[in-house]
Amino acid sequence: MFCGQCGKEISERALSCPACGAPTSNVSVPNYLVQAILVTICCCLPFGIPAIVYASQVNSKLAAGDIAGANSSSKSAKMWCWIALGGWLLAVVLYLVIFLIFGAALPFAATL
Repeated sequence: MFCGQCGKEISERALSCPACGAPTSNVSVPNYLVQAILVTICCCLPFGIPAIVYASQVNSKLAAGDIAGANSSSKSAKMWCWIALGGWLLAVVLYLVIFLIFGAALPFAATL
């Protein structure tokens, strides 16, 4: 295999060219874009938006050769996906607690 940037021969397993440092097609960084879109639509919009922003940066950073930046954006996208899911779960639990506390009292209040 040859480097697409400088033309030097490199190993098939190489993640970047040892001569110029250009990334090869062997670099795979998950972008979490699907998960980010799903948590934004289904769970928690305010926390899903940063997840989409970070997820959309992964591929462009990989194309620019910024593997460390792509990994950082990938980790941030994953973190915001989990925060959005956790925020949704917290909202559901709070809703159920409030419903159980005040919802149980409503039938008694209506009879008074």
